[in-house]
Amino acid sequence: MSIFTLASRVTGLVRELLIASMFGASALTDAFNVAFRIPNLFRRLFAEGAFSQAFVPVLAASRAQHGDEATREVIDSVATALAWSVLALSVLGVLASPWLVWALASGLQQDARGYEAAVNMTSWMFPYIAFMSMVALSAGILNTWKRFAVPAATPVLLNVSVIAATWFLSPWLAKQGVEAIYALPVGVMVGGVLQLAVQIPALARLGLLPRLGVRPRAVKKAWTNPATLNILRLMGPALLGVGVAQISLLINTQIASYMAPGSVSWLTYADRLMEFPTAILGVALGVVLMPQLAAAKATGDTERYAAMLDWGLRLVLLLALPCAAALLVFSQPLVSVLYHYGAFTDRDVQQTTLALTGYGVGLLGLVAIKVLAPGYYASQDIRTPVRIAVVVLVLTQVLNVLLVPYLAHAGLALSIGLGALVNALWLLVGLLRRGSYKPQPGWWRFGLQVLLATSLLTALLWFAANHLPWVALRQEAWLRIGWMVAVLAGSALLYFGVLWATGLRLKAFLKR
Repeated sequence: MSIFTLASRVTGLVRELLIASMFGASALTDAFNVAFRIPNLFRRLFAEGAFSQAFVPVLAASRAQHGDEATREVIDSVATALAWSVLALSVLGVLASPWLVWALASGLQQDARGYEAAVNMTSWMFPYIAFMSMVALSAGILNTWKRFAVPAATPVLLNVSVIAATWFLSPWLAKQGVEAIYALPVGVMVGGVLQLAVQIPALARLGLLPRLGVRPRAVKKAWTNPATLNILRLMGPALLGVGVAQISLLINTQIASYMAPGSVSWLTYADRLMEFPTAILGVALGVVLMPQLAAAKATGDTERYAAMLDWGLRLVLLLALPCAAALLVFSQPLVSVLYHYGAFTDRDVQQTTLALTGYGVGLLGLVAIKVLAPGYYASQDIRTPVRIAVVVLVLTQVLNVLLVPYLAHAGLALSIGLGALVNALWLLVGLLRRGSYKPQPGWWRFGLQVLLATSLLTALLWFAANHLPWVALRQEAWLRIGWMVAVLAGSALLYFGVLWATGLRLKAFLKR
């Protein structure tokens, strides 16, 4: 899961690097990022958010309690209800594009060309949510059957599609007198089609390809299926929980759209770098643990449930803490090596670095949430994480009021980071108080080993960040890349070497 997620994030970084190099950070890149964010907002809200959180526990419990045959009927009913819902949503989204852009980033109206581009690209890309909703359904089925490879690998197809459109289509559009950036929504839509297409053979091999009902009687039966009604019941609080995060994103995008042109893009470029550790560690762990935690709860195996949570949290500390330290002291070299080419200026490096540092403060929390929240979802308790998320949303906006006047767009990133730390700590305390999670022996020794190794790694990265001219080496790209490889390889050797020297055996730890 982590390997394929790494591949998707590497190609995603290549995608962002190419976009940054060709288009820089401007009103038009802000327009694309806002337009792409709108279907992504709905995708995270309905498909990969509330729907997945409700669907996977119900599916895993159905399989554990009633067997595969009964679960296939559940899959058909849920797929039918979802397909017709997202079709209707896509049509409404295309028609409502101007209002959606205004609601998310009315500040883009400062530049008429950018605002018009955002509306056009939103109307073209909104049907992307229909494809991704069905991809989320397919991924939930495959993950429940412990087939993790295809769902983890499919995001690569989106990245490859956008890269191809940027590289080949945008120059052709420019020659035709059309804004070259319009190649990006074409790449997004093609990527959505490809992601859904590769799920079909994987489901067919397992005999789990959903049969979609078309006739009114079949659609009515799908909506009245007890499993569908249970998922809808669970989606209510889940929708509120995921919606809280999306409301926070909406508010931050709205605020950033009124700042200097490029602010939305700087935050987006920094967020793409954050997706490396959050996806490789947090998302991968959450996706793998969720069906197994749900199955353990359904069968009453509390010891296995607690042990899996403990293992996940140790892995979070082991891998996320050094990543957070790196983002705090080594942000500028990372941004310089990955983005500082073509239209991406020295100022863009500085502003993206500030945003990335703000996000880095909360990295440990962002990753830990992906492990802690499934601990609640597996028990079909979605209300508790929702209540926590609502309070954290209010806290984040208070922090925005305090920080944004002084730090501008970086204040938005820092508010999210601090809010994530509070959210993760609250979730952890809740699991401890209810007795669902009981820490296994050895945490003090393990924590000290990780802290020692992280401290030495941080010192090395700080020295490298402050004693090499990363921005000035723009014209010597391969030299700069070589230094980056050497520093990161040395940091990895130092970190894992210290862990080994203090007695932590990674092979035994991972097998646990």
